[in-house]
Amino acid sequence: MSKLLEVKNLSTKFKTERGTAHAVRYVNFSIERGKMMGLVGESGSGKSVTAKSIMKLFDPARTTITGGIQLDGIDILAKKEKDMQKIRGNILSMIFQDPMSSLNPLLTVGEQIAEVFRYHKKMNKQTAKEETIKLLTLVGIPSPESRYKQYPHEFSGGMLQRLMIAIALACKPKLLIADEPTTALDVTIQAQILRIMKRLQHEFDMGILMITHDLGVVAEVCDDVSVMYAGQIVESGDVETIFESPLHPYTLGLMSSIPKLGERSKTLNPIEGNPPDLHFELNGCPFAERCKFKTDICLADAPKLKEMQEGHHVSCHHAEKIAGREAAV
Repeated sequence: MSKLLEVKNLSTKFKTERGTAHAVRYVNFSIERGKMMGLVGESGSGKSVTAKSIMKLFDPARTTITGGIQLDGIDILAKKEKDMQKIRGNILSMIFQDPMSSLNPLLTVGEQIAEVFRYHKKMNKQTAKEETIKLLTLVGIPSPESRYKQYPHEFSGGMLQRLMIAIALACKPKLLIADEPTTALDVTIQAQILRIMKRLQHEFDMGILMITHDLGVVAEVCDDVSVMYAGQIVESGDVETIFESPLHPYTLGLMSSIPKLGERSKTLNPIEGNPPDLHFELNGCPFAERCKFKTDICLADAPKLKEMQEGHHVSCHHAEKIAGREAAV
């Protein structure tokens, strides 16, 4: 398969009152057409900043983005805001974490979806309405003709998220970025939303970047996964490999902190300590202060991503040791 999105050495820095915060540090990953990649990590690890950097949604006066972002042959970082307005919602779309903050409470949901068709596809009002009703049906919203005339406050959380999916998919984008699309939804609605996204991914042959802290979501719907910590990718590979043979201490920590069915008496193992302050340059491994495998080299020398086996990359000085330890278990 050909690569739809290629991110190379992506770095994002922000000007703040405390100085410059280096939120994303030399990130590399790619997504193939028709595939879904999960980007996981705890809050503050740089997941959403990575997504919004791809979308170019930050104020350029306070933000510096370097590296390379190629989307279906388009050099995203070279594009001006006027060009990005034509790209966003057309070939590149994003579902945001909080639907209510992304929808206009003064417009009907039908108007807000139809606006996408009218802006990007130059449809007239009637045609845009017809396409909107088809799209509402596609994402599983009942009685779409009557729902078209309703306002966001008249929808439940699950229905609002379906609306966000409908808006994002209106122009059948080549890449969809979903930023925590199931946060605050109960497990039944969460499962419905994930099924809809997976089905539409196959129907549209669309690439999806799924941003989440929920490893259960990744295991259920993603093909590949990249683990982020302190603005860096520390481990990446296909879902089966990462879940069966995690080799970075941070990934191991994430896995061991998940409750497992049938192990009620077993206590959870949280990752102790806090992530580093991204206002400072990092010397050595960013996870070293929280890592039970750390040695002197971890504090002095930053590890680089290396391929442990085909497609499985790990940024850790002790990956071979961990691999041997896991094999012996």
